[in-house]
Amino acid sequence: MKKIAMIFLLCFTVFTIKAQKIYKVKYESQADVKVYTEQSESQADLKVYVVNYESQADNNKGNWYFVDYESQADVKVYFVDYESQADVRIYFVDYESQAGWKNNEKKRFFYKGDRDPINF
Repeated sequence: MKKIAMIFLLCFTVFTIKAQKIYKVKYESQADVKVYTEQSESQADLKVYVVNYESQADNNKGNWYFVDYESQADVKVYFVDYESQADVRIYFVDYESQAGWKNNEKKRFFYKGDRDPINF
């Protein structure tokens, strides 16, 4: 019985965890989230580190992997020109250890499904 429970738990975990695969759309109307790139880390809601491989992306913690096709994406983003147009303000960091949310209330823009957006 314990083995069955462990297998179920493992399968559930594997199938519910999603990477942050991002697709940059050309038009605002196509986006799930509108983002603004801040020049200052202190102004950002999310510090983003761009990873080289999909397997390095994480579960809504700031490691983004940009995909080539919209169908591969978890989230479609549009980069706006003005901070006032944005849902989320981001700042690109140089190191993976710097990535993460500064404003947990904004996590909801990057979550889909039944999970709690704050803990996702």
